[in-house]
Amino acid sequence: MGVLMSRRQTVEQVQKVSLAVSAFKDGLRERPSGKRKTEAWGGRRGTLEHVVQEVQEEEERPEAAGPSQREESHTNRAAWERLRDGRGVEPEEFDRANRFTPPAFVRPTRQLHDEEPLEISLEQREQVVSDEMCEICEVWTAESLFPCRVCTRVYHDGCLRRMGYLHSGGAREVTETAHTETGWSCYYCDNLNLLLTDEEMYSLMETFQQCKIIPETCLTLDSFLHYKHLVHKRHLERPMSEEQEEQAALQFSALDPDKKGHVEWPDFLSHESIALLQKLRPQNSLLRLLTAKERERARTTFLPLSQDSNGLISEGECRKAQHTWFRKHQKETPSCNVSISHVGPMSESSPASSSSSKSQEKTLLATEQEEPRPVDWQTFLKENVIYILAARPNSAAIHLKPLA
Repeated sequence: MGVLMSRRQTVEQVQKVSLAVSAFKDGLRERPSGKRKTEAWGGRRGTLEHVVQEVQEEEERPEAAGPSQREESHTNRAAWERLRDGRGVEPEEFDRANRFTPPAFVRPTRQLHDEEPLEISLEQREQVVSDEMCEICEVWTAESLFPCRVCTRVYHDGCLRRMGYLHSGGAREVTETAHTETGWSCYYCDNLNLLLTDEEMYSLMETFQQCKIIPETCLTLDSFLHYKHLVHKRHLERPMSEEQEEQAALQFSALDPDKKGHVEWPDFLSHESIALLQKLRPQNSLLRLLTAKERERARTTFLPLSQDSNGLISEGECRKAQHTWFRKHQKETPSCNVSISHVGPMSESSPASSSSSKSQEKTLLATEQEEPRPVDWQTFLKENVIYILAARPNSAAIHLKPLA
């Protein structure tokens, strides 16, 4: 179906783009030099810019005079800058011909009273309607628009491709899943790191620096466990227990569903971002991050379980629900619903495999000793919210593995 736009709409669209380009060029001309910016922001320790500045200073030191060292330092600094700004691929890294300019991501700020209790009604359903026009080009073309499963934004696959967010393999995934129950997350919702505030992002970047984690690099099981040991000792001043190391190994296995032997950087960053949110934010604050689509999905899960028990479900049913949010698109199988326990076969020699059976035995023992606890709607939401958020990315990896 063709694009439906009047001459007036076309002129307005061109004027809008022209104004944006002019404003961007004016901003570049008015931008102060690096030296003046450093003087003006001399007291910026504790900010994301300070971390990038430290990396830049290391690059300029005399002892790093070798060509290979300078090139590596420059690459690392560029990676830190992309991490600070919440960007993925740099515009220079793909062909500019027939491309749109990627958007500048603005990190959220926490509201003054976001820790106060938030009442989300179970009975009052929300009518969620997706946007009518493409988020990128602001044009309506009916059935060729692909909706996000998390927010109300819709996109053309061509616009996503020109933005650099969609490659040949990704285009097929979008067209196959966007209109199914599994759904597809747009580039805003797919990136869990964009949920962090500037302060939280600085804390995460500082941790990466102290633990010698270089952005955009893969992590093996040994490096992942070594990082977890360093973080645990840094925050709690004591080494990890054997049980905690088993849980870390299981989390690594969940982040590596294809059993490649390493975790990709986007998956590791999403895992660390959601883990930091779980650590720093109270549950009431996390509830405010849920979209209308996610709240409706939670109601659809809770209501059938509570019909015969006066609005209450068992603790076991609440725990099972934590696994159901991770509905991932599987490339080799037609099934879309995947349990956390089926993230992929594990090698018998894998440390995660050997620890899996031990953890399951301990969990079963603990479950048998616990008394059944009824769970109402508000408690169900609070105990599931972190996993609902963790299930946003399109990656087959499980970015926050439920305990059992």
